[in-house]
Amino acid sequence: MTDSLPPFTYHPDPLATGAVEARAAVCACCGKARGFIYVGPVYGGRDLDNALCPWCIADGSAAAKLDASFADPSPLERAGVAEAIVQQVHLRTPGYVSWQQESWLAHCNDACEFHGDATESEVRTASPETKSHWLSEYDQDEEGWAWASQGYKPGGRSDLYKFVCRHCGLVAFGWDAC
Repeated sequence: MTDSLPPFTYHPDPLATGAVEARAAVCACCGKARGFIYVGPVYGGRDLDNALCPWCIADGSAAAKLDASFADPSPLERAGVAEAIVQQVHLRTPGYVSWQQESWLAHCNDACEFHGDATESEVRTASPETKSHWLSEYDQDEEGWAWASQGYKPGGRSDLYKFVCRHCGLVAFGWDAC
């Protein structure tokens, strides 16, 4: 590994979440092998899977030069998040792999930080505020929460992604089911 990763406000540890891996691959955007490569979803007109370095994502050059994007902007737009933040997540933040289309969560008028799959313990001990947010976000009732959370295992039939509000600290779960 040759360089420290650039900071990502809304995805603070892409190594821990698996979105970035230590590899000696050459970036399709800058042509450099910097010791890390992005392995998450890339949307655009070219096949850029496992081909972009985190620096070209962070500085926006992958989006500008290769028309690459990394997360669906629609959920943040619907939440009323400022356009500059929507664009930062959409074009300059590593995305995450989900069963279906990922959905970046928002709270306190800002995008939340993505922290990867929720752990079994985090789901089992979810606060009333976390559960309430999930019930509202996904238009579910307690029975729906029980279905999604009982026997939960990261990467299982029902996946819960951990997001954290940058302002109030609320832990919110994104949800995806196969």
